[in-house]
Amino acid sequence: MFTGIVEGIGKIEKISKSTKNHSAIQVTVDLGKHSKGLKAGQSVALNGVCLTATKLTRSSRGCIFEMIEETTKKTNLGNLKVGERVNIERSLKAGGRLEGHFVLGHVDGVGTIKKILKKPNEVQVWLEVPRHLSKYIVRKGSIAVDGISLTVVDVKGTLASVSLIPHTIKVTNFHTKKAGDKVNVETDILGKYALK
Repeated sequence: MFTGIVEGIGKIEKISKSTKNHSAIQVTVDLGKHSKGLKAGQSVALNGVCLTATKLTRSSRGCIFEMIEETTKKTNLGNLKVGERVNIERSLKAGGRLEGHFVLGHVDGVGTIKKILKKPNEVQVWLEVPRHLSKYIVRKGSIAVDGISLTVVDVKGTLASVSLIPHTIKVTNFHTKKAGDKVNVETDILGKYALK
């Protein structure tokens, strides 16, 4: 369980085939200070995707994650390259503050950034989401985009807009995003249950 409040940015150090499962991919990520206290078997969200830490590297800042085919095909993590930056969030501790919204780290699909509008105190982003997800996205509802908890500003068919404040741009990898980039989208779990 996560909240969508990104704690920092990690850097992809290595991508390779898994030695145990040849259809899986191993990705080594420099988590920086966010590796402190992390143990193998614990969950970390990378760009909003819940992954299991399988091994810590000797550098004490790095961690190895294994991604199965489902993860690489259904999220933007399958297109990662060495040197790329990913959003990091450690799992929610019981008794911790829930400052974003309930984020499971189970990405529903990949959206495409259509337009980025820079304004004096915010950046407005228009996303195109897969058609089957549009029914779960409502104006003023919650959405996680690359693991960032955001409020939906507007919805027009398969297009949805969100606004990011300067702080969010600064502490996430969103400052590297441009029109055409693919982003992970997780719709609000409460909306899914309500609709069903």
